Amino acid sequence: MASNVNPTVRRRRLGQELRKLRELKGMTAEEVADRLLVSQSKISRLENGRRSISQRDVRDLCGVYEVQDQRVVDSLMEMARDSRQQGWWHTFGDIPYSVYIGLETDVQSLRVYEPQLVTGLLQTRAYAEALVRGALPETSTAEIEKRVKVRMRRQERVTDDSNPLRLWVVLDEAALHRVVGSKLIMREQLEHLIELSSLPHVTVQVLPFEVGAHPGLNGQYAILEFADAADSSVVYLEGVTSDLYLEKAPDVQKYAVMYEHLRAQALPVERSQQFIQDAAKRFAQ
Repeated sequence: MASNVNPTVRRRRLGQELRKLRELKGMTAEEVADRLLVSQSKISRLENGRRSISQRDVRDLCGVYEVQDQRVVDSLMEMARDSRQQGWWHTFGDIPYSVYIGLETDVQSLRVYEPQLVTGLLQTRAYAEALVRGALPETSTAEIEKRVKVRMRRQERVTDDSNPLRLWVVLDEAALHRVVGSKLIMREQLEHLIELSSLPHVTVQVLPFEVGAHPGLNGQYAILEFADAADSSVVYLEGVTSDLYLEKAPDVQKYAVMYEHLRAQALPVERSQQFIQDAAKRFAQ
């Protein structure tokens, strides 16, 4: 199988297909769980792509759903096999946000709102290290280094000429003033931000304090969109101990509308770049 198969995305797509089969059969997740003598939560996790799906799981579910077309069964079995491969991030061991990384690796476009910090894909190594040290004070040096390496690896999509990520970031003005690490680190970070925002596929807008109340006051979020129409968009909300993924169309649409309001209220691109340049100069004093 091709090495560029994304196991997270393939698992998510497989879960969607299995959910469709269950709904076509007119069964609830509880009914399926009772038939297979498993928990209802397992069925739910299989369908939302949060749990690894074995070929045995697929075989058993196809039996319950009475799938007669062997081509459908074979296709689902192949997806299950692909979904159990390991992505590049697995080489780093246990990563708390590995599900998100798997999705981010395969997205065509990403819209991010950041109220406090420079978004991870646009961070310098020094900024990222200082940020992890400050946010997780009890974390070991080895763990900090691992997290920073993963973040740097994720950033390759931003500068990949063959398959560039379409990235749109609305950054609250607070992120330009919060000193992460030192003034020198902040100056270098903001200069790096200006450089990356000049790429044709990267857009950065600053949301100034003078805007007042706005739709992003509830916190950071990202909207992930995929090239394949079979993969629905996802809203990602980062948490301290667990993350939230919203995939229902009404939820995604609500956050998309909020994002359009944020873009409209933020400074235009050229004014945003000048705003960031002025902030960088203040850290040079």
